[in-house]
Amino acid sequence: MATPLRVLIHGGGIGGLTLATALARRGHTVEVAELRDELDALGVGIIQPSNALHVMREIGALDDCLEAGFEWEVLTIADPAGNTLAEIPQPRMGDAPSNNGIPRPALARVLNSAAVGAGAKIRFGTTITELTDDGTGVDVTLSDGSTGRWDLVVGFDGIGSPLRTRLYGDRYTPEYTGFANWRVTVPRQPRVRGVVMGTAGKEAKALLTPITEELMYLGAVFAESADFRPDPERAHEQLTERLAMFSGPVAEALATVTDPASVVYSRISQVTVEEPWHVGRVVLAGDAAHASTPHIAQGAAMAVEDALVLAESLDAEDGVAAALDAWEARRRPRAMWVQAMSRAVLKQETGNETTPEEDELLKVGVPGAAHVLVQPY
Repeated sequence: MATPLRVLIHGGGIGGLTLATALARRGHTVEVAELRDELDALGVGIIQPSNALHVMREIGALDDCLEAGFEWEVLTIADPAGNTLAEIPQPRMGDAPSNNGIPRPALARVLNSAAVGAGAKIRFGTTITELTDDGTGVDVTLSDGSTGRWDLVVGFDGIGSPLRTRLYGDRYTPEYTGFANWRVTVPRQPRVRGVVMGTAGKEAKALLTPITEELMYLGAVFAESADFRPDPERAHEQLTERLAMFSGPVAEALATVTDPASVVYSRISQVTVEEPWHVGRVVLAGDAAHASTPHIAQGAAMAVEDALVLAESLDAEDGVAAALDAWEARRRPRAMWVQAMSRAVLKQETGNETTPEEDELLKVGVPGAAHVLVQPY
């Protein structure tokens, strides 16, 4: 598309800031409406697999990600005592590294700097309050009272996307899987130089993920009732109770956790928008369109792939409508495969019954999935 576009991105998370950077570097006028007052990213750390790092290279942020995080190449499978059962080398996409663990706040700072440096404008404390698409552009009113006309509005506003509700009503709401993620940041043990997955069969799995030279995070998934929330006075003790079958590095990590407020608890939900991901000149991407469980560490990777491919499609196609069609044709099969595989792995690891379709997916296995996902997208 030869003419620069005016693009409003609703949501300043990982996908939104990646798109802002990719578009601004191509000469488009980009603004990001972010509801938070600052980029105070919640959570602990995140894994950037090779396909996500390939996107970071494409937007000029790879070196900063690696500097802020911890690069690793081998997944170690261990028994509950920490004895190594297997070491699995991780694949690469092109010349991008295999994996990088990084604190979420650090990644937010890297992507914010990249977006602003590319020329994007970020408006904090704002959200869309009114939106009218007349077919040639989108008139938007933001919560700060400002108005503007945009060629394209992109919703990277997460699994609870207000923009998705505006487009589709209540047809697509987050579906709780019955499982929740417990995570806590702890000092990195010298032996943890890549992800260490401690497994106690179907009873429990615990992951130690390095995110800096000094830090790693401990993560575990358990079945939890929909109304369960950790006790704010003893969340760390509740996590220790759930992982009582582990000794070795997992127990050592738990022993360092003394503040219940440091434990991050999040219910694992999914969303699948089964209709086209765009309505006119308004489009959903990332978790707003296709949120997955975290079981193959590809949620954020799918968001940044969405962002880069959307920028490429806007370059390649003649007109916004054609670009959105081309983008979704590329992205939907891959994102849906990741969602299905992630859910199948969750069910397998927790002893839940899988469907015949999920059994076919599981024949690939998590290592096989990693190899699939370093193929061009």
